[in-house]
Amino acid sequence: MSKEQTHEVQSDMLYGIEEKPPVGVAILLALQHILAAFAGIIAVPLVVATALGLSVEDTSIMVSASIFVAGLATLLQSKGLGPIGSRVSGMMGTDFTFANPAITVGSQFGIAGIVGATIVGSLVEIVLSRFIKPLMRFFPPLITGTVVALIGITLLPVSMDWAAGGVGAADYASVENVSIAVVVMIFTLALNHYGKGMLSTASVFFGMVFGYILCIFLGKVDMTAVKDAAWFALPKIFHYGVTFDVSSILAFIPAYVVSLIGTVGIMMAIGEASNQKISSERAANGVLADGVGSLIAGVFGAGPNTAFSQNVGLITLTKVASRYVMILAGLILAIFGVFPKLSALISIMPQPVLGGVGVIMFGLVAAQGIKTLATIKIGDRELLIISIAFALGIGVTVRPELLSHLPSALQMVFSSGISTGTLAALLLNVVLKEK
Repeated sequence: MSKEQTHEVQSDMLYGIEEKPPVGVAILLALQHILAAFAGIIAVPLVVATALGLSVEDTSIMVSASIFVAGLATLLQSKGLGPIGSRVSGMMGTDFTFANPAITVGSQFGIAGIVGATIVGSLVEIVLSRFIKPLMRFFPPLITGTVVALIGITLLPVSMDWAAGGVGAADYASVENVSIAVVVMIFTLALNHYGKGMLSTASVFFGMVFGYILCIFLGKVDMTAVKDAAWFALPKIFHYGVTFDVSSILAFIPAYVVSLIGTVGIMMAIGEASNQKISSERAANGVLADGVGSLIAGVFGAGPNTAFSQNVGLITLTKVASRYVMILAGLILAIFGVFPKLSALISIMPQPVLGGVGVIMFGLVAAQGIKTLATIKIGDRELLIISIAFALGIGVTVRPELLSHLPSALQMVFSSGISTGTLAALLLNVVLKEK
């Protein structure tokens, strides 16, 4: 690439990875990232707590701990501490990959069993992170483009569910819900494309605030959770106790492997969105931050942490890749974790509002991957690799019941469309030799 081309690529970003926006702008952009990820951060502890029949008090403690630890893990990932952290704009939080093993283990050994499995499993991921570097040579642009596109495509059904009102909602897919999502989407697009300065850069933030206010006027926001939440609550160390059991640990390890694969893909996706190549060392340190974040999560009774893919679309949309914005987001999240009323205020945001902006963000991630694939020469071999990876990745996302009769460990590995598609692409890239 010529110097002129390099400058053109870098200048495409408003703020690169190492650039600092003004404090006021950075706070708005940080809140934008938090709003986009918040539903995902609190969803898993809520699902696990409900499935295990936890009390309201214990559920509240688990949710607050998840928010607090997500903030600490985001700080570790984006700011870095020694070899820990990729030092890119990476949002962290607990993921649905861990929901099923947590419910299985929790039903037998309680939260103490989940805590033990989370801690030991995190140590396994920490060790595995040191072997990422030699594996990165198997990730040429053909694979990175395919993986990034898959991240966006497999998230689109999530945004559709949000737009419909959320899975299990009584008014799922009602005209009102879909209309709210469409209005928020159009409002956000208009701000991003026609707005100037901050209106364009923080268009997703303003879109969600607009949608939130609209839903308040429509009577779709229930403030009961905010009233009931405590003003201040410090996270508790080993509140549930800890139990180490071999079968529990073995149930968590496949989920950690899936998390590892996903994090490598997300690190590459962040690199693509930031117009910067992510080195093998950076990717390995990103996975190490996953493991250390999960270790901290176990101590505080939260679920294992991993890199969030939802936020990659924000980087593409806003052209802001500054890790300092995400460092600020981590600090704010940690503060939310000790002030439950603030986190409750965000947690009650109606799902259609998230759906309106989610469609844009996840679609952009998919487009970013396709853009990368467009830069390489695609012959019959490459078409086969892309098509099979897409078919399998999208297939298990929309038809997860296909895996229902597989052993639970295999179900765990292949339940994520990202991990299935990535493994297929990696394997085919090795097996299908160049003619």
